[in-house]
Amino acid sequence: MITYEDMKGRVAVVTGAASGIGRATAEEFAANGAVSVFADINLDGAQSAADVVMRNGGKACAIKLDVRKYPEIEEVIKSVIDRFGHIDYWINVAGGYAGRIRNKDVKFREYDIETLDWGLDVNLRGTMYCCRAIVGHMMDRKFGKIINLGSVAGCVGSEHAIDYAAEKSGIIGLTKSLGMYLGPYGVNCNCVSPGPVLSRPEMSALPTYLGRAAQPKEIADLIMYLCSEKASFITGHNYVIDGGRCWGTK
Repeated sequence: MITYEDMKGRVAVVTGAASGIGRATAEEFAANGAVSVFADINLDGAQSAADVVMRNGGKACAIKLDVRKYPEIEEVIKSVIDRFGHIDYWINVAGGYAGRIRNKDVKFREYDIETLDWGLDVNLRGTMYCCRAIVGHMMDRKFGKIINLGSVAGCVGSEHAIDYAAEKSGIIGLTKSLGMYLGPYGVNCNCVSPGPVLSRPEMSALPTYLGRAAQPKEIADLIMYLCSEKASFITGHNYVIDGGRCWGTK
């Protein structure tokens, strides 16, 4: 197991932390000695995940967060800073394909506007809101790491999930621009773009050149590296972790 001593005593906020990649990432921060804040609209799920960490000796708490609501993001940041003094890592994982989540998995021409708006609000607007809310604190401290979650769909497009691909592509552009903006303040911003991940069983059916989908922890491991001091000279980049799926499929 790779450990990062520089994370001890730091504070990490992970959105979408009740399950999947978000939960695995928040668990890894705690395993490396950071205080891990499990932030999710599903407070019960976030609390359950945080409880497991605390039972195992880690430092964690859960907090309700709807990333579509900017005042709520501001309140979460204030609450965490009031309790722990600062925020060192902000990881934007909350999101997903709107068609699946809203049970409107249909062709783009048949998409209702409410489903389009949900995806834009949670994936792109929510990520941008969180970045906007946290950058001032990090810039003032001259330290911070922001990781945004993209997708291989945002790199190569998707005939099936057009809206999702557009949202994730926007997140990649946001990351590059924030890398430029935050660099002079010693704040790093990078994007991690997964391919199929076994946060849901059906993802195992999606082909990759490695012949499998990733485990959530494999994505979390990359996030950990990018947040560590070993990656202190990396910013504004998008890291694809997809088993070769972006090359096409067999």
